[in-house]
Amino acid sequence: MTLVAGVDSSTQSCKVVIRDAATGALLRQGRAGHPDGTEVHPDRWWAALGEAVDGAGGLDDVAALSVGGQQHGMVVLDADGQVIRPALLWNDTRSAAAARELVVELGGGDEAAGRRAWAQAVGSVPVASLTITKLRWLADHEPEAAARVAAVCLPHDWLTWRLSGAQGLETLATDRSDASGTGYFDPVAGAYRRDLLALALRRSRAEVEDIVLPRVAGPSEAVGRGARQVLGRDLSHLVLGPGCGDNAGAALGLGLRPGQTSVSLGTSGVVAAVSATPTHDASGLVAGFADATGAYLPLACTLNGARVLDAAKTVLGVGYEDLDRLALSAEPGAGGLVHVPYLEGERTPNLPEATGVLTGMTLGSLTAANYARAAVEGLLCLMGACLDAVRAQGVEVDGVSLVGGGARSAAVRALAPAVLSVGVEVPEPGEYVADGAAKQAAWVLVGGEEPPSWELAGVERLRAEPQPQVRAAYDAAAALVAGAQER
Repeated sequence: MTLVAGVDSSTQSCKVVIRDAATGALLRQGRAGHPDGTEVHPDRWWAALGEAVDGAGGLDDVAALSVGGQQHGMVVLDADGQVIRPALLWNDTRSAAAARELVVELGGGDEAAGRRAWAQAVGSVPVASLTITKLRWLADHEPEAAARVAAVCLPHDWLTWRLSGAQGLETLATDRSDASGTGYFDPVAGAYRRDLLALALRRSRAEVEDIVLPRVAGPSEAVGRGARQVLGRDLSHLVLGPGCGDNAGAALGLGLRPGQTSVSLGTSGVVAAVSATPTHDASGLVAGFADATGAYLPLACTLNGARVLDAAKTVLGVGYEDLDRLALSAEPGAGGLVHVPYLEGERTPNLPEATGVLTGMTLGSLTAANYARAAVEGLLCLMGACLDAVRAQGVEVDGVSLVGGGARSAAVRALAPAVLSVGVEVPEPGEYVADGAAKQAAWVLVGGEEPPSWELAGVERLRAEPQPQVRAAYDAAAALVAGAQER
């Protein structure tokens, strides 16, 4: 039996799964937590990776490993390969103003023209989450640090590089999926846009020519081997895959093909649809990312995901099971109570400074049951708006796979098909980003045009009559929030 390892270095934790390369059977796994916050030194990820590897029983019998990681995180290195400052994570919104500046600047002072130019150049319009906006923030707020930048990479790139022994900046490697989330990589041409990198850093094109950007490897290409002395062990037997962004890893782990869509409810909420063709959404709602197989991954991401449920249970002073029970005891529409859950700003729609609202409050509607249901409906309506944004790019969405911590909620599963107005499949809870990374590692070993086919077990298929009135009430309330932000 040949074993492979997949890593998911996410916002909150590091997960490692060890699987049979041929069948995908899970043999063992480990986990370690990451610190809270939107600014984290990469050394904390490295320590967590070592702890998770130990929890998974080590890597002595593992042939190949790939790392899936949170997208967009800005890791900047000096000429000696040392981290210059803590990484700014995808959910750090301090670069919101920088994003707006970059849009206007590329459009020659015209925001609409700038949006079109960015969408055409890299498939995405800058928002606070993208790496390029964080580089502009760095240039403006920490110019001495920006002047020392010799290389820019992403969380998964840095971890793979450390596993290989970090032998020179020129050995940094990444893949199309993660590179496509930087804002300075064209996933259609498969090339970095150094002119956009220069714009972000307020330098000339010539001045950024020597900044090292990770080599973009093919989806099943080995990028190196483990080092002899790393994480306190000899990993020289280990083949390293190119890795991938977390959303692309989840799509690979779920086995999504062109035309299939996932809705992931984790720290963020993510709608990702595998597509054979790229998208260029000038509105900025849909990011035109690449996937981990050579196709594309039109994606709409919210800042608010399963923690909407966490907040609701905290307000009500109940556990998850009681939150589900309360939500399911209320009628559709929650008695007129509508929750727009922009609890930490929002990315889709792009309202980084918005706050959540609760409307329709009356003596009759303001009950614990209605509040619980409004929270669940609000989360699902937020994701439904993301689905609509993806559809608007010509991508078919006939059904969705519902995954992530939020999918464990009985209320979310019960209400999803009616609120989203599509059939919903819920696979067994799992670490799909890590699974996708493991599948990529297996693909690196066996080669071929397609990744291995691993069967998903225990898929729950859900159907219900659509409830468009729930979404209509939500859209009206969300429009009020957007209007208030514009003023």
